[in-house]
Amino acid sequence: MIELQEEKVSAIEQKGNYAIVAITKHGVELARKLGSSFQNADVYYMGKFEKGDEAAKGIQMFTGSVRLLLPSLFQAYQGLIIIISLGAVVRMIAPLLKDKKTDPGVVVIDDKGEHVISVLSGHIGGANELTKEVAAALKARPIITTASDVQGTIPVDLFGKRFGWVWDSSEKLTPVSAAVVNEEKIAVVQESGEKEWWHYGPSIPENIKVYDSIDGALKAGLDAALVITHRKLSEEENLILHNGVLYRPKVIVLGIGCNRGTTTEEIEAVIEETLKELQFSKKSVKAVCTIDIKKDESGLLEVASKNNWEFIYFTPAELNSVKMEMPSETVFKYTGAYGVSEPAALLYSGAEKLELVKKKSGNVTISVAIIPY
Repeated sequence: MIELQEEKVSAIEQKGNYAIVAITKHGVELARKLGSSFQNADVYYMGKFEKGDEAAKGIQMFTGSVRLLLPSLFQAYQGLIIIISLGAVVRMIAPLLKDKKTDPGVVVIDDKGEHVISVLSGHIGGANELTKEVAAALKARPIITTASDVQGTIPVDLFGKRFGWVWDSSEKLTPVSAAVVNEEKIAVVQESGEKEWWHYGPSIPENIKVYDSIDGALKAGLDAALVITHRKLSEEENLILHNGVLYRPKVIVLGIGCNRGTTTEEIEAVIEETLKELQFSKKSVKAVCTIDIKKDESGLLEVASKNNWEFIYFTPAELNSVKMEMPSETVFKYTGAYGVSEPAALLYSGAEKLELVKKKSGNVTISVAIIPY
């Protein structure tokens, strides 16, 4: 807990480049929502709204006036997302302003999450692009008042954040961003994930070309690349990342059944082994799905919570509504469903077929699906 007092402010623990700050009940819900989808963002809110899972999620709580917290955040972060009234934020940051070349981008969100306002360092500090991404994530209205906000291209470090996409490595963010801004030849290769990512202007600039395969992009020639896939790349495909950023969309759905009392360690080991066999990235996992009699299974709950995955469960009737390749009378006898992992993965993903139909390993049965877009 960060204690905020006039004479002393406890040290913050910076992990990301962005700080999300809230001081109200509704603001906390917005902050938690953004924190779960925005890679590289740290969440701060008042301790009186503690929910009990803050330590596991890396959320930092504070007591005292938020005014005393802002100077530390102002110095430490590239951008601040503040869910407090605009007037209050302006008064609190006014004494902290130095220069538009060094001040962080500041974005303000109203308590209902209806408007996202670019307040400070719109261009150089990146607040305008941050505003667009936050607004898209919340389905809110972006408010940008700078007249010259006309470039209309992809912000590489924020690309796909509203969908929960994460990048594998930050190593090439700076050179790829430079290539995009300088209108060099850019390849966007998308194998999976949400398709409606373009919202930066009327149309995609001519220097940015979209490909559905890495091979096609490499043959076309490029200066930089943005690659969106849940797959692990082969050695040859990795050539595209010499000046590229690899994004992981949240598209993998794990259908899991297990014996009562199966440990977290065993479940996680089966998941790791399965993803390695399929050559899929763990960063692209979106959800763990099972049957409702397992909704209190501690091993499953802990795995989902630890990895910040959705935990979904279905009734036997819902599971039985799905056509299965390997229905089981034994499973039906004990659960009322002819299968758990297969239909659970298919139901949640909406896929027509599974990437892995069903694998039994020790106390765990797992099926894998990819959400189609």
